[in-house]
Amino acid sequence: MPIDAARALAAAPRTGEISWTAKDVLLYHLGIGAGIPATDPGELRYTLETRLRVLPSFATVAGAGVPGVIGALSVPGVEVDLANVLHGGQSLTLHRPLPAEGTATTTGRITAVYDKGQAAVLVMRTEAADADGPLWTDEARVHVRGEGGWGGDRGPSVRREAPAGEPDRTVERTVREDQALLYRLSGDRNPLHADPGFAARAGFERPVLHGLCTYGMTLKAVVDTLLGGDVTRVRAYAARFAGVVYPGETLRIRMWRGDGEVRVAVGAVERGDAPVLADTAVAHS
Repeated sequence: MPIDAARALAAAPRTGEISWTAKDVLLYHLGIGAGIPATDPGELRYTLETRLRVLPSFATVAGAGVPGVIGALSVPGVEVDLANVLHGGQSLTLHRPLPAEGTATTTGRITAVYDKGQAAVLVMRTEAADADGPLWTDEARVHVRGEGGWGGDRGPSVRREAPAGEPDRTVERTVREDQALLYRLSGDRNPLHADPGFAARAGFERPVLHGLCTYGMTLKAVVDTLLGGDVTRVRAYAARFAGVVYPGETLRIRMWRGDGEVRVAVGAVERGDAPVLADTAVAHS
């Protein structure tokens, strides 16, 4: 069996050091669509170093190293074909606002391996801290097609009841044709997002957008629309990747206000609002 659950769970945590500069933050923000219109004061928070505020989802690419979804595949006990791997979901907890420049120590390990029958799901948890203490904790859910069926734990359901009633706000965001090519410069060079031949082998008609790019675009929309543009109000953010996005499509982002939480649903407009992000919530102050 390509996935040895017991071995993966027993593997020692991996620790490393990452660092980033304001240039890395600016590149990430451009990669998730910031800067339109270029002179808008609200956009300059993301694109001008003298006004820079770090969108919390930058944590998923900080250090421009191997993303969690790929890092999980290099753990002992995990030997799978990258073409069968999908990013199933992502959660992020912020312990304090992210600095525009910094150095941190990260510790990552597989915390769960679930048997979904037709697939396996790996949960990769990464914790980051600097000299002043914890910065963030994130979890990537890695979906590996064709690797289930060994009779293991199916794991808890991550699905939440859909928000009731009409959304409080709905916005649309266009995904540029070159969005994936720009976003991948922040560290995730998976050929699925750039190489048509690889995308076809993985079962897609053309390269798809990174799930974490959609994740970042959505958080930015929530911050700008309902949180007054204040990135420091975000406490946690979680989403399940329910479908793919193709560069050139339009995201319809629907938001429901709650008590300290914004619930969100994202669909692809050109495909009849086909679900893209589901079970999505932003916890805030």
